[in-house]
Amino acid sequence: MSRLQSFWLVFGALVVLLFASAFADDVVVLTEDNFEKEVGQDRGALVEFYAPWCGHCKKLAPEYEKLGASFKKAKSVLIGKVDCDEHKSLCSKYGVSGYPTIQWFPKGSLEPKKYEGARTAEAIAEYVNNEGGTNVKIAAIPSNVVVLTPENFDEIALDEKKDVLVEFYAPWCGHCKNLAPTYEKVATAFKQEEDVVIANVDADKYRDLGEKYGVSGFPTLKFFPKNNKAGEDYDGGRDLDDFVTFINEKCGTSRDAKGQLTSKAGIVEALDTVVKEFLSATNEEKKAVFKKLEEEANKLEGSAARYGKIYVKAAKSCLDKGSDYAKNEVLRLERILAKSISTAKADEFTLKKNILSTFAADQ
Repeated sequence: MSRLQSFWLVFGALVVLLFASAFADDVVVLTEDNFEKEVGQDRGALVEFYAPWCGHCKKLAPEYEKLGASFKKAKSVLIGKVDCDEHKSLCSKYGVSGYPTIQWFPKGSLEPKKYEGARTAEAIAEYVNNEGGTNVKIAAIPSNVVVLTPENFDEIALDEKKDVLVEFYAPWCGHCKNLAPTYEKVATAFKQEEDVVIANVDADKYRDLGEKYGVSGFPTLKFFPKNNKAGEDYDGGRDLDDFVTFINEKCGTSRDAKGQLTSKAGIVEALDTVVKEFLSATNEEKKAVFKKLEEEANKLEGSAARYGKIYVKAAKSCLDKGSDYAKNEVLRLERILAKSISTAKADEFTLKKNILSTFAADQ
């Protein structure tokens, strides 16, 4: 097993491999425990020593992430980062006195060379190519944030079938630049949700739009839910988890910060009550309860209607195949989810697993 495989196993509980290609950080997180297992071995390593509160580090973050994504397949080079707030002794060991500090560790060496060049992905890539003997070009990373203009604002933000979060920003605004990488992660986390849109608009370029919605500073965030297209001020925190919690609460979604469905996804409380009745019923009574479940599921609308169909199908399978069906099917789906599959399939199987788990609860 390679060192990189060992690293991912350690973090497997937090970042499920089936989502690795879409959501995993391509910059390797280095700690006191794994630093010398990853650095100074059989490949060169570029390491950013940073602090989470550091403004220059936040500004560098999107460029460094582009760098990590571009060098992901370059087996002879590792792009890593160390949180110096968490690993002070490691940063002290390598003479870090300011943030961010970027150092190059040649293959087989723990004696670094400090990077003194420009802090753009392109400039750093040129340096790494020269030091590491690679020829990697910076990959263009498509954004999941929807760009709004006066031409499409009403069509998207005021669509009564969508819940839309809009950032009003200015290109020169430092706080906007700091927010950008987090906002992109929010958009990525909810990109599978058809009814949720994460968008932004250049309110410096399109001042009339900003004035229309009372924007007086940057960034200003406004939420346009399906039932209130006048817009509501977003006054929550600006960390990724803050945004994710807000979207889940307001939109009825069940995503985590990596975009994975949580164990609550697909669960309908009204149907769970009927499922409990189904599980405690005798074999003869189960048929009558099944009809009740069908009736309740048919009353559901929107995404809940889709979940209702899964409940009905699960109950039918339990009737036809016996009481062990749900438990065995949950185990089968867990095995599938442990493999690398598409995001859409992972969502589909997670919903089925969550709903089937309600049927297996008392088995």
